[in-house]
Formats: sequence, structure tokens, C-alpha cells
Amino acid sequence: MKQHDAMYIDGSWRPAEGSGTIEVVDPADERVIGTVPAGSAADVDAAVRAARAALPGWAATPPAVRADRLAALRDQLAARAEEIAATVTAELGSPLAFSTAVHAGVPVAVCGSYAELARTYAFEETVGNSTVLLEPVGVVGAITPWNYPLHQIVAKVAPALAAGCTIVLKPAEDTPLVAQLFAECVDAAGVPAGVFNLVTGLGPVAGQALAEHDGVDLVSFTGSTAVGRKIGAIAGAAVKRVALELGGKSANVILPSADLGKAVAVGVANVMANSGQTCSAWTRMLVPTDRYDEAVALAAAAVAKYVPGERVGPLVSARQRDRVRGYIERGIAEGARLVAGGPEAPAEAGYYVTPTVFAEVTPEMAIAQEEIFGPVLSILRYEDEDDAVRIANGTVYGLAGAVWAGDDAEAVAFARRLDTGQVDINGGRFNPLAPFGGYKQSGVGRELGPHGLAEYLHTKSLQF
Repeated sequence: MKQHDAMYIDGSWRPAEGSGTIEVVDPADERVIGTVPAGSAADVDAAVRAARAALPGWAATPPAVRADRLAALRDQLAARAEEIAATVTAELGSPLAFSTAVHAGVPVAVCGSYAELARTYAFEETVGNSTVLLEPVGVVGAITPWNYPLHQIVAKVAPALAAGCTIVLKPAEDTPLVAQLFAECVDAAGVPAGVFNLVTGLGPVAGQALAEHDGVDLVSFTGSTAVGRKIGAIAGAAVKRVALELGGKSANVILPSADLGKAVAVGVANVMANSGQTCSAWTRMLVPTDRYDEAVALAAAAVAKYVPGERVGPLVSARQRDRVRGYIERGIAEGARLVAGGPEAPAEAGYYVTPTVFAEVTPEMAIAQEEIFGPVLSILRYEDEDDAVRIANGTVYGLAGAVWAGDDAEAVAFARRLDTGQVDINGGRFNPLAPFGGYKQSGVGRELGPHGLAEYLHTKSLQF
């Protein structure tokens, strides 16, 4: 039981203004495993004031020195990787092997990448008779989700620190324990007081207060498109910058020349990772009609290996479990054919959902249009490449996707026709320097690498 009773504000741990607490539940067995303070608008105000006071000094700190603090933070995260993985497994339910490799491992790589970028990035350049300066945007309000709780923190905090911004972080209320651990790492890394601040709390209270605060210059939010619209409206009223990484309904397009067995197996694994709680998951598998039945059989065989409680963890909460089961029931009601899984609970305790595969899914069905955020795969058929493009682009989202073909050139030619921010070609590997973000209602702005750093910079030109 981890009981936290303080916020990290202005370089120290201080009690919350109010007396409310948030219980953290282990989704595998539904036990309360910790508590954190439920921050108020007053806590947010104190954190923003601390960030504003620290901004001039941190913005004036040479990038090489900021890089040193980021390198120290990377080392702290690496040293506590085992504890981080165990914490994420406890509050999110992710299998420990996945937590170790992804939830703990990826943030170390991303933080390290920004330590290097801070040393090499061109914060000043000459363009004709002008000197162009790239300066920190100011105080950043970072609001992060529960599905990749530490990665999303690092993907916002690390570039903001590299840019010379100061930060107030409001993590998701379902997974706040790893954020507390992250704040301890920031402190141990020697980041100056007030540069990073942590306020735990509920979205409609602490999150809204952070988005509305006049002292915040940029709001960086990752979460649902519905909440992203609200934050965008708040920021728009104040003419405040936003970076929004929102929902997805990504297509995994398997062209006729592809290795069908590999494409289906990797596609199923992609959807089942993190119990399907991944905004960029390839939840729509598009297969040519003449290979459709074969693909469905392969997918059904592949998903059978994902046993709840072993390779697939629970969903984060009862609310999320019920939401996903509702989509499965809706898919059945709309006429899709259930070939694996279903809405029935696979265990007496825990927020588990049986990994599910639907066949005979048509593009207009809810399970082919709406983000489910669970271990649910829809398999759609297409007649030719033009039809595949139409179906793949036929949602309000455009976050990620995949294309499989007999050679990379063919896959790239198809990928150029997709309205989406990132496409994996024949199983391409994750690149922590590649920009990540969406088209359409999947968001505004980019994370990771130099494009992610640019989100936290203003541009000023000096003419000579």
C-alpha cells in the first residue's frame, strides 16, 4: 500500500490544499493499492506560480546544462526501471514483461534522446539577413493518460525541459503512482526547484484548472478526442497553444503480395499489446477478398495464444472493461461475426476482457469507426487498392497504421495515400526520434524527436 499525501511543487513535497484523496486500484484483483491527494485549483495555482517563477532562470540556462539534467534524469529512470515496471504492472495491470520492456524501457530511451537533442539542436540559425531564434514557449501544462503512464509523461516533460520550458504535470487519476516515482527521479536528477511540478487530481478539477490557468502558455494533452475538443476550446478562448494527441482507429492494410501469415500474426500482436489500450493500435485489419477466409482463420488461431492473466492483462478499470464489453455486444448486434472471444467475463476477479476477433465487419459499423480501446480486432475485406484506401481513410481518425506488401516500395506507394500521421512498413520498428501524432480528429502537433521538441519553442527573427 503506497499512501502519498503530498504534491511536488517548487522543488519540495508539500501537503495538498484540500483533504480529498484518490484511491488507486490494482485492476488484476480489484484491491486498493495506494492513494494520492486529489488536487484542487489552489494546488494547480501554486504549481503554476512556481513554474512561472522558475521560467526565466531555466530558459536562460545553456542547452548543454539542460542536457546534463536530462541525462541525469535518464540515469535515474534506468536505475529504478525494476521499480517502475512493478509500479505500472500494479496500477495498470500490464504483464510484467511488457512493463519492463515498454513501460520502463521506452521512457529511458526517449529521455536519452532529448538529452542528445538538447546538445545538438539548432536553437539559432541564419536565414538571409535574419537571425532566427527558437525560444521556450513558457510554462507548459502537461495532462497525461493512463495507458502508457510514464512514456507519455516523458514524451512531454523531456522535450519541454530541453526547450527551456517549465512544467506542471497532471497525470491520469487511474495511474498516478508512477508519476510520483517520476517526480522523485526529477528531484534526484538535480532539476532546479520550480522547473518541474506535479499535481495529482481529477481531470474535471485539477486538469481543467490547469488548462484554464492564465499562467500556462501551452497545454499538452494526450487522451480522448472528446476531452481534447474541450481543451482546445479552452485554449482557443485564451489564444493559448495546444498540442493534442488524441484517439485513433488505425488500419492494418495487407496487400495481395504480402506474407499473409506474418502480417496477420504481427497485426494481432499489435492489437493485443497493453490489453488493446493503445491509441495507435491497428484495430482494423484490411484483407483482399480472395484471401479473406484464410486471414480470419489465421487471426483466430493467433489470438488463442493471448490468454487473459498471462499474455494479456486486465483493462485499467471497471469503467473501461464495461465500455469495451459494450462495444463487443454492439458488434454482435450489428451483424459482425464473432470468431474469437466475446463479452463474457474470462475471470471472476479483475477487469479482464477476452481477446476478441470479429469477421464480416463492414466500414459503417461502430466497431470499425469508433475507438474501442480494448483487445478487439475487426477484419474487413476490400476489392482492390482504391477500395482499401477508401476504407482505411474512412474514419474521423488518422493517427497510425501499417502496410504489408511483397516489397517495401510497393508498401510505401500505398502508404503515401493514407491520411494518417505514422505508418509502419512491413513491420517497421519503433523509432524514438520519429514524429508521432495524427491527422484529422487524432490531434494537433507531434511528439518525439526534433519535431516533438519544436512544439515547445517560439520562433523570433532578428533582421540586420
